[in-house]
Amino acid sequence: MRALVIEHDPMCPAGTVGDRLVQRGFDLTRLTVVPAERRDRPDVECAFPGAAGWDLIVTLGAPWSVDDEEAIGSWIGGELALLREAHRAGTPVLGVCFGGQALATALGGGVERAPRIELGWSEIETEEPSLVAPGPWFEYHTDRWAVPPGAVEVAWNDIGSQAFTIGRSLGVQFHPEVTLPIVETWLEYGAKQGVVADGLLDRTKGMLAAAERRAHALVDGFLDHARR
Repeated sequence: MRALVIEHDPMCPAGTVGDRLVQRGFDLTRLTVVPAERRDRPDVECAFPGAAGWDLIVTLGAPWSVDDEEAIGSWIGGELALLREAHRAGTPVLGVCFGGQALATALGGGVERAPRIELGWSEIETEEPSLVAPGPWFEYHTDRWAVPPGAVEVAWNDIGSQAFTIGRSLGVQFHPEVTLPIVETWLEYGAKQGVVADGLLDRTKGMLAAAERRAHALVDGFLDHARR
């Protein structure tokens, strides 16, 4: 089975989600959209493949906004077109944070600034705990999506929607993929932008074993949902 994994930036890899997909028999093809040296100038050219030939598409996080085309350039249009094509073809998509916002936008929803940054481990309300557990999940985002027409909102918190399904696809606002190196990298990057996260790294060290089990269960639940 072939999975296309869209990693918008090298500091946003598939982590635990990718590991579980490999354990479930998927061969991962990684597409890096913006190389590390262009992180501050992400308006690069990127040729996205078509949806045909993939059994699954995963689109991951990014330090930018889906609707900020002035900053990120025209490549977002190519990604949105791919996600629309995948939906029409019935190819399952797992969208994570920026990737979930892209999935929502591609299918007629949208993205907007959240009332405040959401950073850290948080519980969520869920209608389908067998698909999306209540957490705690790692959050790091300043945007939120508008749920697209025809989607089913699965989870939420006081900031906004946290998960939705549409067709065979799932979007989540949180980060099930995190590992300790990923969180370390994000917090280092955030500190350079003035984001304060005192004690979060130490707390993360005690959370990751259980978080990995939840991430594996999320991937398994998503694959079950896609089969149904």
